[in-house]
Amino acid sequence: MARDEEFAAFVAARYRALVRTGLLMTGDRGHAEDLAQSALIRTYLAWGRLREPGNAEAYARRTLVRLALRARRRLWNSEVAAGVIPAPGAGPRAESGHADLALDVRRALAALPAGQRAVIVLRYLDDQSEAEIARVLGISTGTVKSRAARGLASLRTAGLLDRQGGHHDR
Repeated sequence: MARDEEFAAFVAARYRALVRTGLLMTGDRGHAEDLAQSALIRTYLAWGRLREPGNAEAYARRTLVRLALRARRRLWNSEVAAGVIPAPGAGPRAESGHADLALDVRRALAALPAGQRAVIVLRYLDDQSEAEIARVLGISTGTVKSRAARGLASLRTAGLLDRQGGHHDR
């Protein structure tokens, strides 16, 4: 398969997941789509070095998270969009309870400091290991653990984890 065909297949498979991560990082769908597209452009430019789809996915995710954290440092970002976080494979309609929970999650994530938000999104919503998160963010695994603990404590305080029946540590 040619490089462009391989990359097109990668984009088709991973674009929605990248936008979802961007949405959880920023709280804004438009910004999330911009981040995903910027990350994919950089991934395309590095495609020859990446060689395997797993490497490309990790590179794209790492790039998206770094771009989101850099943008957050530059922009005032206290508003939270009221839209619904799309679940993977979900259609445009969501039950009211799910829509309310999605909005609560986005508001709670928006209230977290950027570093905690990045760790929570990558660990519990993107299912990344602590070691992978440490590599993506350029921090130690101990810092990943402490940011996760503080972020989860904030989410518990917001009552979010209680609505889900608690959190199960991995």
